[in-house]
Amino acid sequence: MKARIEITDLYGVYDADATVIGEISYWIGARLGIRHCTLCDITHSMFFKKAAWKQRQAELLEKYGVNFQTFHRNDQLDEVAQVISGAYPAVVAKDINGNFTLFMSQDEISAAGDSPDRFMDEIIKRL
Repeated sequence: MKARIEITDLYGVYDADATVIGEISYWIGARLGIRHCTLCDITHSMFFKKAAWKQRQAELLEKYGVNFQTFHRNDQLDEVAQVISGAYPAVVAKDINGNFTLFMSQDEISAAGDSPDRFMDEIIKRL
């Protein structure tokens, strides 16, 4: 049996840009049904981060010692961008040795629907 490497950090990257124009165009596009980011649906309501997401994010850190940070396409870490290679949204893991690997693809994120609980339950199962 292969030993698991301890994960210290998870980086979720939205399929959107962190600029005023990027945020507005995503918000309008999402309302019109022409833009969609499954990770955004999990972590945010129409205007703010979901309370359930914030609670589960804190739980992940407190119980499992894993910090989950979110980024946009244009403000992600270079190491994360290299792993994702343009396939957004995605979640990348950083292990105790400093290695970055793909943790969840768009399809795997989509399986949670818009539920922070289903998403976090899957993350915990994979840890």
